[in-house]
Amino acid sequence: MNHPAKLKHASDTGIFLQSLVGLVVAALVTGGVGGTIYKLIAPDGWIAHLFGRGMAGGMAALLAMLMIGVSFWLTRAWVSVTSRNLYSELFVYVFAGAGLVYGVQLLMHK
Repeated sequence: MNHPAKLKHASDTGIFLQSLVGLVVAALVTGGVGGTIYKLIAPDGWIAHLFGRGMAGGMAALLAMLMIGVSFWLTRAWVSVTSRNLYSELFVYVFAGAGLVYGVQLLMHK
């Protein structure tokens, strides 16, 4: 006999907690991306440190990063969908971790 699958209804508390965790993760990822961009382009940021050692060294480092980015962009057709899902999850977790670090640094300096 074929019985229809019994689906368990989610409780209101479970839905609320899932929404709350999703909101926290989204806030951490946003803080991680924003904090990384700030650390990259700030007057005392990573790019300023690259060019502080000389124009040639800074340009070489930026060109190397650009070449790596273009290489990833060009190879996107060769990567399977499951691998792309893994990379997107990795992006979320890395930037959520960065957002947590930036948030702790912000709280420690006040």
